[in-house]
Amino acid sequence: MANPELPIPGGLVLRPFRGVRFTVDDLAGVTSPPYDLIDEAGVRKLLDTHPNNVVRLILPGTDRHRYAEARETLHQWLSSGVLAADETPAVYVYEQSGPGVLQRGIIGDVGLADPELQIVLPHENVMPGPVADRLALMRTTEANLEPIFLLYDGAGGATTHLVDRIAASRPPLAEAETGDGVRHRLWAVTDTGELASIDADLRPRQALIADGHHRYATYLALQREHRASTTSDAATVMPVEPVTAVKTVTPGAPVEPEAGTPVKPVEAFTPVASVKPVEAVTPVSSVKPEPWDFGLALLVDSSAYPPDLKAIHRVIPELPLEEALAKAKGSWQVHDHADLTDGLAALEETSGPAYLLSAGGPTHLLTDPDLDQLEHAMPAERSAGWRALNTSILAEFLLPKVWGIQDDELSVRIVHHDPEAAVRLAQASGGTAVLLRPLAVDDVLAIAAQGERVPRKSTSFGPKPRTGLVLRLLSPGQTSPRKNLPFEKPES
Repeated sequence: MANPELPIPGGLVLRPFRGVRFTVDDLAGVTSPPYDLIDEAGVRKLLDTHPNNVVRLILPGTDRHRYAEARETLHQWLSSGVLAADETPAVYVYEQSGPGVLQRGIIGDVGLADPELQIVLPHENVMPGPVADRLALMRTTEANLEPIFLLYDGAGGATTHLVDRIAASRPPLAEAETGDGVRHRLWAVTDTGELASIDADLRPRQALIADGHHRYATYLALQREHRASTTSDAATVMPVEPVTAVKTVTPGAPVEPEAGTPVKPVEAFTPVASVKPVEAVTPVSSVKPEPWDFGLALLVDSSAYPPDLKAIHRVIPELPLEEALAKAKGSWQVHDHADLTDGLAALEETSGPAYLLSAGGPTHLLTDPDLDQLEHAMPAERSAGWRALNTSILAEFLLPKVWGIQDDELSVRIVHHDPEAAVRLAQASGGTAVLLRPLAVDDVLAIAAQGERVPRKSTSFGPKPRTGLVLRLLSPGQTSPRKNLPFEKPES
């Protein structure tokens, strides 16, 4: 059964699709964190838990044939029944709950509109390497293997009411509890009246990309590829940012641990007034929508479920701590602290640009940069808000001007959330951990609304959706419909 057709969006569209799901009863064992939060040890641990873990698809190894291997694994799982497609197109209510965690949203096909319409707002720069990697994987497997994470201001609208009512009153289609104590539950919404209500509620809204900028850029690149190959009329090709096929990153190589200490939830996402209303915009093309005109996404009402915004730390393997401190003393005030706990407490109390340096043992807090040097280093064409971000100052001043380090994937390692993990990596590599405070959500929103992007890996919104609960095929004919299995709970 084909997906229901909706026009290319002149607003925010979340289309039903035939979700592909694992047929095993141990769903926790076959799911994983998002691909960019898994290191090599994490891959091994997931595969030790279950040989059919979804990590075999999203991080298929380092061999040059890895994308073809992922495709063959996907096809094998589909043909053998490890994976099967739901019989009826649906959007999926998704709940994450656990100690200090409750988030509900809805998973579906988000429409890929012209970026100039500002329906889906990116806020972070992307690197060409990860985009090339994800593009090769999606192109080869013809699948969206994990959802991106979008936030919108639902303002108590019909979608949020429906999501909450379903979660409170219907038995889930699938559920799993992962090792971090979070329970994941999924419901399919197939009723035409409920789907119409969701569509009407979402159309006038806009969304912010919370997580998945590289995958969203990949969606747009894949859309451009297919549009260019199926029409000779260049006017029908929606503009997207160019993607340069540079050296492909090694899947699983970045050391990016999962969330550590919980942080306070940030404020709800509120669209900025300078963004033109979506209702006033007309679609740029009348081209019939195809599977690549949509991408798998989780949409969460941040007014009902405010997300966490955590810091992303850096490790510079080729910069010993002593050298980092010696170079910094010419342009920063350096405050010494006895250990990581004291240093993090001092970092939390700072109000201006500040970075905590460590390689184990005593820590060193950089504050109060030389204002003349800082002003000279920051791009004049950027807004004042952008120039004040700690990640902007890091990328434009501290790394290149003070330390002589290029901010790229080879020179600067990324560690999500966990300062202790960053320090361990610095110790192991003989380098320096650079620990940051999280950005303020209002700053991120203001920058996104005016068309700017924060530097790469500036934000980490959570809780992030679990990968493997539901997948999306770009060629629906790859699999046959599934029926409810004995251990599954039918929708009431």
